[in-house]
Amino acid sequence: MITVAGEALIDLVDEGDGRYRAHPGGGPANVAVGLARLGVPCSLLARISGDALGRQLESHLAGNGVSLRDVVRAAEPTTLALASLDGDGHAAYSFYVNGTADWQWRPGELPDGLPPDVCALHAGSLALALAPGARVLEELLAAERARGRVTISIDPNIRPHLAASRADEVARVERQIGLAHLVKASEEDTGWLYPGDRPEDVARDWQRLGPRIVVITMGERGAYALGPDGTGLWRPARASRIIDTVGAGDAFGAGLLDALWRRGLLGAAGEAALGRLTHAELAELVDWAVLVSGLTCERPGADPPTRDEARRASAAG
Repeated sequence: MITVAGEALIDLVDEGDGRYRAHPGGGPANVAVGLARLGVPCSLLARISGDALGRQLESHLAGNGVSLRDVVRAAEPTTLALASLDGDGHAAYSFYVNGTADWQWRPGELPDGLPPDVCALHAGSLALALAPGARVLEELLAAERARGRVTISIDPNIRPHLAASRADEVARVERQIGLAHLVKASEEDTGWLYPGDRPEDVARDWQRLGPRIVVITMGERGAYALGPDGTGLWRPARASRIIDTVGAGDAFGAGLLDALWRRGLLGAAGEAALGRLTHAELAELVDWAVLVSGLTCERPGADPPTRDEARRASAAG
């Protein structure tokens, strides 16, 4: 089982002429759905509102096979994200977050240790950035890292207009990355945090903080990955007919975790093998994540592929 911790919100996607379509979203929720569609047992550790939109989120998650065993039912309203698309289908977001359910974590709402069937804990995005809940989730990551039973995965997924100062965000992200075994970020994330630095240099700096694997996605230019032995590699993007990029990074993260899970590289049992991951094996992991992400870009919204869809696309080249 992989547990994903973080927000589940509603994306209101601008369809033009003042019309918006509501899609279940939120980076962590998207990762959980992506994992479930790929056939990976997973749960979402999230605070979900009891309002109508919260019920829509729960229905979406359960309908896609995500376990709701770790969901906390919250009295606060559902978070909203407004997504506008440019001519190339790239999404820009604005958020309604004040007093909403996702960020109000209290220590008593989190488990005192994840269940024994959990091999990995993935977190990131706004849930690790917005007070007061971010500190509570970070303490969960630290406790699980100290226990040494699960693989910790983080996707910072920076939202600059909701971020603190750049210096504060750098300090937060680096502190949290120090708790992780696996980090996936985008070139937009690294470019905002470290203006002028090359993504591959950022990956090396981050790896010195503790992660075994660091992957930086670069949209149409593919992805850069740094393996446990310090060797980096570039993998090309998949040729795709892009409809929009909503959820593309989350699908990449799900694809990467799926590939690691299927190779038995997660959890305490997989830690030694993860440390011995070869250059060729890392390339295969990243290529699968690129494929899953590319397929998501070929249809509107955060709508990741099923395992059968991804296999067919892989076989077709």
